[in-house]
Amino acid sequence: MEELDKNKSGNPMEGDGRGKMSIEEFLKNDEQKDLLRFLTAGSVDDGKSTLIGRLLFDSKKLYEDQLDALERDSKRVGNAGEHIDYALLLDGLKAEREQGITIDVAYRYFSTNHRKFIIADTPGHEQYTRNMITGGSTANLAVILVDSRAGVITQTRRHSYLVSLLGIKHVVLAVNKMDLVDFSKEVFDKIVSEYKAFIAPLNIPDVSVTCIPLSALDGDNVVDRSDRTPWYDGPSLLEYLENVHIGNDHNLNDFRFPVQYVLRPNLDFRGFCGKVASGIIRKGDAVMALPSGKKTHVKSIITPDGESDYAFPPMSITLTLEDEIDVSRGEMLVHADNVPMTGRNFEAMLVWMDEEKMDMEKSFFLKQTTNTSRTRVDSIKYKVDVNTMDHLSVENGKLAKDDVPMQLNQIAHVVLSSSKELFFDPYTKNKATGAFILIDPITNNTSAAGMIINRVEDKDMHTTMELPVLDLPKLGIAPEHYAAIETAVKDLERQGYAIEIKK
Repeated sequence: MEELDKNKSGNPMEGDGRGKMSIEEFLKNDEQKDLLRFLTAGSVDDGKSTLIGRLLFDSKKLYEDQLDALERDSKRVGNAGEHIDYALLLDGLKAEREQGITIDVAYRYFSTNHRKFIIADTPGHEQYTRNMITGGSTANLAVILVDSRAGVITQTRRHSYLVSLLGIKHVVLAVNKMDLVDFSKEVFDKIVSEYKAFIAPLNIPDVSVTCIPLSALDGDNVVDRSDRTPWYDGPSLLEYLENVHIGNDHNLNDFRFPVQYVLRPNLDFRGFCGKVASGIIRKGDAVMALPSGKKTHVKSIITPDGESDYAFPPMSITLTLEDEIDVSRGEMLVHADNVPMTGRNFEAMLVWMDEEKMDMEKSFFLKQTTNTSRTRVDSIKYKVDVNTMDHLSVENGKLAKDDVPMQLNQIAHVVLSSSKELFFDPYTKNKATGAFILIDPITNNTSAAGMIINRVEDKDMHTTMELPVLDLPKLGIAPEHYAAIETAVKDLERQGYAIEIKK
């Protein structure tokens, strides 16, 4: 059995010159580093968990008790022969260890001198597609592993499609197990060429794909560049992860501020709290409230560190406005000359995440930014075969009518209708305002996750979602009670129940 080097302890106050720092200095330096979230994806036995384990081990991010446990577990249940089984650092579930596969998303945090990282190790099996969607929903980057002996396979294509669906802008093609093909440049080049040809039609720019030959088991090109690939002049995986520029991943053009909370500690202060979803806001900017359309100017921008002249995503701030206008949770502040789409009907790509099959007659709670509404699926245009990218529909004869409702892990192009107007952008343009989830109102399960494509006109809908109408004169309600009823209806709207009032 390979012996672990205890000098590779990950005590944060050891190594890399950090032993001379005080705890306060170290924590302050660590706090100021930026954060990269990335996922790993690949088929069974491509070595995802092994790669991350090796990354943590070689970058000295493991403590001695973790090393001791890893050595014991490798001897007892490891799947790496005489080698240390680094995958055991990630595969925490009993079923994962027994089967040698990843089932659930495993998150790991580590930090280097340059950057902080959160890794989402996602399952490779098709039946765990929803887990990969969950793990990738907040990722800046995806590491897609390929076994050098097998090359680009069905699972590689599936994972790359899901990465493109999620709008992840940076991709690493990690060609693993190069030690088993004698670190052949020809093998590597062939895989790279085949992969780039495949992704050409997807929403993944060629320039955003970095291809790295490596051996996770032996550590080649994982943390340090390997002398066994003299023909490769690119970075190691860790070098790339430490230096890839992710600052432009946020949309800084379209200011969107979904209001999360109205802060009214006293009669002299009224602030609107939330996270800047996109764009930049400056003190004095003209803004408009949606859905009312009322305009005003930003009086002040308050951050946890005090007042600021500007704010940008993903800062959490409180805005105060020059004028007293009515803005509630779920509504949105935007620049008056740059507004999102508004509407009750829209088309989206939907990933079904519920064990229960979709009921086309059922309504759901739709949560988008800080807004909640009732919604239903108007129609399913087609399903996507995630292995072949084929579109399956009744119209093209590839889908039976009984198979139209979505089932667990399926992906489809759908049209939805909401009970009230939403404010949104296409997901490809603005992830923060283009993403949503559907909640089952009975079980409270997350039924689906979606990415908005565009709004849909009423005339193109199969049916219209009728709103309940409260006709106050007809009900004999006196005008002096109208204000109280409007307040109650507004509160219901915040909970997702839209009601039309007639006065």
